[in-house]
Amino acid sequence: MSLKRQPTLPLTSMESFGSSIDRSSVALQLLERIKAALIRGELQPGDYLPSETELTQSLGIGKSSVREAIKMLQAIGIVEVKRGQGTMICREPGAPLVDPMAFGMILARGMTRDVLEFRRMFEPAYTLQAMHNARPEDHVRIGRSIEAMATAIANGEQTARHDVAFHRAILQATHNPMTIRVGETLIQLIEAALETSMQTLPEVALKDHRAIYAAFQAGDEAAVKAAIEISSESWETNLTYVD
Repeated sequence: MSLKRQPTLPLTSMESFGSSIDRSSVALQLLERIKAALIRGELQPGDYLPSETELTQSLGIGKSSVREAIKMLQAIGIVEVKRGQGTMICREPGAPLVDPMAFGMILARGMTRDVLEFRRMFEPAYTLQAMHNARPEDHVRIGRSIEAMATAIANGEQTARHDVAFHRAILQATHNPMTIRVGETLIQLIEAALETSMQTLPEVALKDHRAIYAAFQAGDEAAVKAAIEISSESWETNLTYVD
């Protein structure tokens, strides 16, 4: 399929989108075809989708179905509609209006054993990734988050946002959009539980963060994993969750 990278260039083929679409769940089927074209590399970031008219004529579907599919893609941050130019595949993952991953995990009943197990697996992995990818400004941000937590605790003003700031600073230091997106979803799920720990065991949380960052700075993978394991154990003892 030949796709325009500049909005002034015409599309010459519709082959990637296949033949006409069955009438059931038309918009979802079009969505699947676009996803398949992205996976196969026939659509690339920066490419423009065929126009609404071209899609309706080639696939034998109504304009309302095309518009619905485009709105779905916009909602999850895959495409950007440029006035007078067309619908472009985002060059980088956009900030979704609706995050299917977050909703899926939320519907899994929040603070379950599954979420805790996932955090135990994922947090050491992204922390090590951050340790290897961190830039000087990342170290400054992480250090400041620890200082801010210490100050808040000393003043009796600590909240979940002080805990979240540390984890978010580590996440950002990975410089990996996929890791960051998954991590942000996890943070949303555990933020209420972090609030509980910050009110009941703030000094323990601060000590754990300092231990994690000390190992992080030293580039000691084993020590990072051990510090995170200790932190997880002390944090989880304070939780009430469902099986």
